[in-house]
Amino acid sequence: MTLDEYFLIGETVTLGSHKFEADEIKAFAKKYDPQIFHVDEEAAKKSVLGGLCASGWHTAATWMKYNLEKRMETEGVRWTGPGPQPEFGPSPGFRNLKWLKPVYAGETVTFTRTALAHRPLAGRPGWNLLTLRSEGFDSTGDKVIEFDSAVLVKVE
Repeated sequence: MTLDEYFLIGETVTLGSHKFEADEIKAFAKKYDPQIFHVDEEAAKKSVLGGLCASGWHTAATWMKYNLEKRMETEGVRWTGPGPQPEFGPSPGFRNLKWLKPVYAGETVTFTRTALAHRPLAGRPGWNLLTLRSEGFDSTGDKVIEFDSAVLVKVE
């Protein structure tokens, strides 16, 4: 098995689907993003967004939850390549975050990731940088969130 096969380079992986309920939206927003259209259903109806919707940060955090759960599921995938099995490390962050469409209360979002590439890190021998396209789609198929993310992977 090559690293490209192990990381599923070019393949879109469905991480899971999540229904954003009003109580969950309000609880998250009260802690982390207390905008009127995230915390008050009546006021949200009169806002620019026209209804209660999840914070973009809530949507991004939910992608991360499903991404980690999927990674935990696949940790048992048998490595048949040279050397020890690659080991996931920290993420150096994300970029190009776009919240493309509000996620309203009651909406279900399906989250995906696509591994794009990996490359050795010159400053960290034995480590690769794996880059990902991270996305979420509502029940109509419209993309609601996208961003580029990365994770460090020990490969020796």
